[in-house]
Amino acid sequence: MLTLAVLAAFSGAACAASAGQVAVTSPNGRAVIKIARDGGSYVVTRGGETVIAASPLGLEFDGQPDLGALVLEKVTKTSVDRAIPLVATKASSARDHYRAATLQFRDRADATRRLLVDVRAYDDGVAFRYRIDGGAPVRLRGEKTGFVPAGDPDCLISAFDGAHEVPFARQKITQLDDKKGYDVPVVCTTPSGRTAYAITHADLGGYTGASLWRDGAGLRVHLSPVPGRAAPVYASQGGLQTAWRVVMLGNRPGDLIASNLVGNLNPAPQGDFSWVKPGKAAWDWWSGPLMGMKPDMAAYRRYIDFAAASGFPYYLIDAGWSKGANADAWVALPTTDITRSADGIDMQELVSYAASKGVGLILWAHWDHVRERMDEVLDTYARWGIKGVKIDFMSRDDQDVVEFYERVARATAQRHLLLDLHGAYVPAGLQRTYPNFITQEGVLGAEWDKMKTFVTPEHNLMLPYTRMLAGPLDYTPGGFRNVTPATFQVRAELPFVQNTRGQELAKYVVYDSPLQMVSDDPDAYRDAEGFDFIRKVPTAWDETRFLSGEPGKDIVLARRLGTTWYVGAMSADEGATTKRVPLDFLPAGRYKATIWEDGATPNNVKLRATDVTPRDALALELAGAGGAVVILEAR
Repeated sequence: MLTLAVLAAFSGAACAASAGQVAVTSPNGRAVIKIARDGGSYVVTRGGETVIAASPLGLEFDGQPDLGALVLEKVTKTSVDRAIPLVATKASSARDHYRAATLQFRDRADATRRLLVDVRAYDDGVAFRYRIDGGAPVRLRGEKTGFVPAGDPDCLISAFDGAHEVPFARQKITQLDDKKGYDVPVVCTTPSGRTAYAITHADLGGYTGASLWRDGAGLRVHLSPVPGRAAPVYASQGGLQTAWRVVMLGNRPGDLIASNLVGNLNPAPQGDFSWVKPGKAAWDWWSGPLMGMKPDMAAYRRYIDFAAASGFPYYLIDAGWSKGANADAWVALPTTDITRSADGIDMQELVSYAASKGVGLILWAHWDHVRERMDEVLDTYARWGIKGVKIDFMSRDDQDVVEFYERVARATAQRHLLLDLHGAYVPAGLQRTYPNFITQEGVLGAEWDKMKTFVTPEHNLMLPYTRMLAGPLDYTPGGFRNVTPATFQVRAELPFVQNTRGQELAKYVVYDSPLQMVSDDPDAYRDAEGFDFIRKVPTAWDETRFLSGEPGKDIVLARRLGTTWYVGAMSADEGATTKRVPLDFLPAGRYKATIWEDGATPNNVKLRATDVTPRDALALELAGAGGAVVILEAR
């Protein structure tokens, strides 16, 4: 259902003007964003409680004066309610339901200069962006935009890093270092505990990325500059449309997990994406040496055979397969040619061999080797019959790299190739516009088990409530050499993971990634307890529901595909714990519950089955740093 009303007015509940503010209220009346009539500040409230206190708005121009005193000329009101069908993600559709306004300001001293501010209020969040219409180029040195959390609450925050692979910590805004940036999302809870919220952005759309820097009691948006270009930090060919600045809202941090707000703020896809096939992939890098597996036809066939026997649709061939590839994959040598295979490798033969077994190949490439020859590279892969590309090591989010993301997403879509970006910034919803852009990194994931001790159970339990709110995360689960945190050792080859087998299984339900790696060596899964669940679990869903949990501590999440539900439970507790899971989210009827729980050691899994109804509750037994999974099938 779609209702759309556009009025050159600002009356009624949806958009009310007071002497000093224009207020836009969500459909349920709880979320409100108020814009000052002088265009200089805004406030966000929920249920009558201030979430974001008075915070600055505005742009900083390069090469011309900033706008002076602004006069509000017009407010245009809009109301939308529609269902958006989704492809290969955490739900089969998204409700795009909001009330909005566009505020048109003019510079009091120069009537030819105008600024538009688009504002939306959803039940689960608010957003705003700046626009300048017309064909004149716009050059910016920054934004004045800030976020001042009411009451200086504890927040979950990670430091800004080029690869966006940093753990989250709990800190107050006023305790942050004002000499470094912080990443999105920043997740907080109001002092009353009634509202959880996440500060992030959406639809970079040819703009530029940004970090957040402490400025007094708040955070200020700091636009990411192009390396080597002192100014401007952003330049357009004509006009301006910035990213959306977003505040997601819910009762609990976990309630934000199912939100489609970031995606809804992006343009809809154009064309047919029904060819996009989610699924799991065998992968050769995680279990091998840091420099990657040496090119070897027999080794590649071994992984293809494993994927086929396991029912996985893909095998991802990581660094080392191309002509002139170097051991240090993160360095893009000019002598490497990613349109040719390494000596002794027949890519066409591999593609044919994989296809005969129902497996598609995905190839790794360094972005420096793709960006200058994009059409040639992708045309070559499409001609070979490759199904997707994993492009790595951008490690930037400036205007040039944002443009690269859009260009490669569009180019891969045109050739029916899946796209997985690594060394990537945090998602901003581009997956909505290009559903073939199926996952991305921008997360401190399991690859770090090969190098550091960062990937702790506490970190694993931070991710669903923080990074995952922005979009899919290619965390790369599946480690089957499970040990306790106390006995964990860093090992580059055949690495350990510092959580139980049950928690590793639960990551396939809890972590959102429509292309999901099965990261360990095929031998690790031979006759292994719990691998039967990995073979069965989907990677894309019709519905997602948060059931319970607290950031850094635990989570119980349910996802549905068709009539079958999958439940994942994870805990960071040092000792054993029992999770009681009421099943009242199930439709009426009887269900077979198949349960995988932690066993006697970190590598053991207990399997049991029972019949249940929505009136029942399951008691899941989790070991320290443990987990459990459940499949609920209608009888």
